[in-house]
Amino acid sequence: MSMEMAAWNSMYHAMHQQDDRRPFRLATLRRIAGFARPHRRALTGFLLVSIITAILAVATPVLAGRVVDAIVDGADTGLVTTLAVAIAVAALSESGLGLVQRWFSARIGEGLILDLRTAVFDHVQRMPVAFFTRTRTGALVSRLNNDVIGAQRAFSDTLSGVAGNLVTLVLTLIVMLGISWRITLLALVLLPVFVLPARRMGGRLAGLEREAARHNAAMNTQMTERFSAPGATLVKLYGRPDAESAEFAARARRVRDIGVRTAMTQWVFLTALVSVSGVAIALVYGLGGYYALRGTLEPGAVVALAILLTRLYAPLTSLASARVEMMSALVSFERVFEVLDLKPLIEEKPDARPVPDGPVSVEFDAVRFAYPSADKVSLASLEEVATLDTRGGTEVLHDVSFKAEPGQMVALVGSSGAGKSTMASLLPRLYDPDAGAVRLAGVDVRDVSAASLRATLGVVTQDGHLFHDTVRANLLLARPEATEEEIWDVLRRAHIADLVEALPDGLDTVIGERGYRLSGGERQRLTIARLLLARPRVVVLDEATAHLDSTSEQAVQAALGEALTGRTAVVIAHRLSTVRAADQILVVEDGRIVERGTHRSLLAAGGRYQELYRTQFDQDRAAA
Repeated sequence: MSMEMAAWNSMYHAMHQQDDRRPFRLATLRRIAGFARPHRRALTGFLLVSIITAILAVATPVLAGRVVDAIVDGADTGLVTTLAVAIAVAALSESGLGLVQRWFSARIGEGLILDLRTAVFDHVQRMPVAFFTRTRTGALVSRLNNDVIGAQRAFSDTLSGVAGNLVTLVLTLIVMLGISWRITLLALVLLPVFVLPARRMGGRLAGLEREAARHNAAMNTQMTERFSAPGATLVKLYGRPDAESAEFAARARRVRDIGVRTAMTQWVFLTALVSVSGVAIALVYGLGGYYALRGTLEPGAVVALAILLTRLYAPLTSLASARVEMMSALVSFERVFEVLDLKPLIEEKPDARPVPDGPVSVEFDAVRFAYPSADKVSLASLEEVATLDTRGGTEVLHDVSFKAEPGQMVALVGSSGAGKSTMASLLPRLYDPDAGAVRLAGVDVRDVSAASLRATLGVVTQDGHLFHDTVRANLLLARPEATEEEIWDVLRRAHIADLVEALPDGLDTVIGERGYRLSGGERQRLTIARLLLARPRVVVLDEATAHLDSTSEQAVQAALGEALTGRTAVVIAHRLSTVRAADQILVVEDGRIVERGTHRSLLAAGGRYQELYRTQFDQDRAAA
């Protein structure tokens, strides 16, 4: 590596160091060792190859000096040839070992990325819904990408660099001091000329890079929000396209200007270093030549010193940046461990058991519940706020008790925000109650295995969420082993088979992000088909027909009829006309069940249900 490239590396690392001064803990190093343990053989091989490569790098200049001495002394051609062959062997060996070193580096680095990513991904999947409602998706994805890669560099780059550079530095100093201590001291005196300007310039360029990163992040956010289906629709309805374009262009122009300024600053700096390095080489040749002419230094030693000079600055500048690199890597590890240290609120018990076979009852027994505060489910860095919201813990369900016998339908009605959806979220253990119990077939859901709970319970929400994938893939999410015949059977029962047949690629048609290529009613019927494919024994419908027009609602209601047949059901209803046939209707207000009964008995009682029903009936009549 040339001296200017060594200085460039120092400047580069100064530019890209993370501005984070948190002290790392010994526990962090132990956890890092835990992740490194499966790769210890590869790490050992990596370090050994790095050390051997460093030895060969120092040996080559010494051999080159011997060749010059042999020529000057008029030695026989055999010696010169032997030394030339030795140089060639050293060079080829260094290249070959470089490939081996690269293989070890890739093996360790990619293996570590795999381990960290899967650990974080699996852990995040176990987090409660409250975690996802608070966390910015981009910040979480960054932990799986940027921080994991930053942690990987500690093993694949920094660790090997430190080991190899230390060996190279020690050997080079020993050899140079042995040849000429005066020239060696001169080389060390010139070191600050390379390192200090590089780091100072790196700090200045880092500010420009951070500003460019902010503008790029703002452009990415603008594109992400405006290029999604809902965002694009909002801009077309209410936005100002010219203003949006001007705002984006202004940021893009600023990034361009910063890029030009950065490129020119770097080029001026490197050009100056090339001149300085030329001066350094000239001084070595001048002083070395002076000593050679006086007979105190061999001519070959002058050549060896000039070559070794580059081998001295490269490891010195790299080691000067090693602490920055290591601290950056440790910060990345800390940020990854920060996510892994978040404790999931919902844990499966070691002795969890399946839901008993046969028809399933649903029971709420004196249930009380308060949503958890942010500090229990989130991180300030993932929410991208300075401090977490400390609010929480206010009880939203108060002593809720009811029971749906096997095959019965219980409807939850009431005002928005009364607690109906909260009650529904306790059944699939999206949250656990703070007091009381939620039971399926007489078994507390906290004692049931997660797999059995998923197999027993099916949920259809009002947004009908679908992935950006094919119709087939979205359906097979419920039961991957389902056959083609079973898929078409549930599509017919959900009254959407004709639509799927008409799609360009049938079941293999990609339906877009969140299923936006389908209408609201079509999305709902597809989610109902998915539920039917899962064959649950208990169905939870959370406002499944909300926000649908009359035609779509009728189609979805027909599909729901298939979904509810022979199953225990808990239905949250916006339109009371859809739950007249419920075996039991529960009126929920302020987290309490204030009325219960059948449609007929509640109307006759003249209470809150009658008020809700008449208000909705009057609205429907006015709309007609």
